[in-house]
Amino acid sequence: MISKHILARARLLARPGGRSSQPLNKLQSRRYSAAPAVPASTPSTAANVPSKSSLNEDELKKFAAIAETWWEAEGPFKPLHAMNPTRLAFIRSTLCRHFGKDPCCSRPFEGLKFVDIGCGGGILSEPLARMGASVTGVDAVEKNIKIARLHADLDPTTSSIDYLCTTAEKLVEDHRKFDAVLALEVIEHVADPADFCKSLSALTENGGATLISTINRSMRAYATTIVVAEYLLHLLPAGTHDWSSFLTPEELVLILQRASVSVQEMAGFVYNPLTGRWSLSDDIVVNFIAYGLKEL
Repeated sequence: MISKHILARARLLARPGGRSSQPLNKLQSRRYSAAPAVPASTPSTAANVPSKSSLNEDELKKFAAIAETWWEAEGPFKPLHAMNPTRLAFIRSTLCRHFGKDPCCSRPFEGLKFVDIGCGGGILSEPLARMGASVTGVDAVEKNIKIARLHADLDPTTSSIDYLCTTAEKLVEDHRKFDAVLALEVIEHVADPADFCKSLSALTENGGATLISTINRSMRAYATTIVVAEYLLHLLPAGTHDWSSFLTPEELVLILQRASVSVQEMAGFVYNPLTGRWSLSDDIVVNFIAYGLKEL
């Protein structure tokens, strides 16, 4: 289902001298500087973070404002809940293959340590824990972590999740390592994607896996995720996304290569408005996910 030629094309275009719709020097010019430090006297929704961080304070405030709605079936996060089974299908398939696990087993990730960066209310962390993984859920918004802990405690199979109000950079400083590092629908909200990916790589054990999902910086993505989803259908709060912060697949492959993560597989998520369901596809023009191998 997942076309290898798409990944090959992304790798080719990411090479210096490769043809791309976006000049490679855009990688240095698109909001890749660290977020400004927050004065000690200024209240913040984020955890205490090191001086160099990829946090974007404006993005944190957006999500803090709607944190209590994470588990509302018809709330602002309804699209993520709808997408979750498809995201999990890709994760289960690639990680079972990566770690030599049986995908038909009810708990294939027993004995593996995962970290869910930007976990929000825990909608990804919980099913990963149910599949046997030892999960650490990380978010810089304290309200998100509180909601995630309360919901996880409702089920004995998820109450073991270790939720932390911190950042990927702080985990690196603490010398934490994981078999798999996941950051889904997060990178488009950080201030510095390149540094963020370096942190994800540093958290991944050598030979481990890194998974990132995000939105392509394409005109179709602008039309569907911003114009339609935010302003016409109101599926998401207006201003949730900034099109200029999206990454193309080529850019993401290159950023990860520079962070010692080799992308092995890529797939698109496609939404069917008639059924209200998402499916895996070769179409990566709007939503896509990448699975990479941390190089030894």
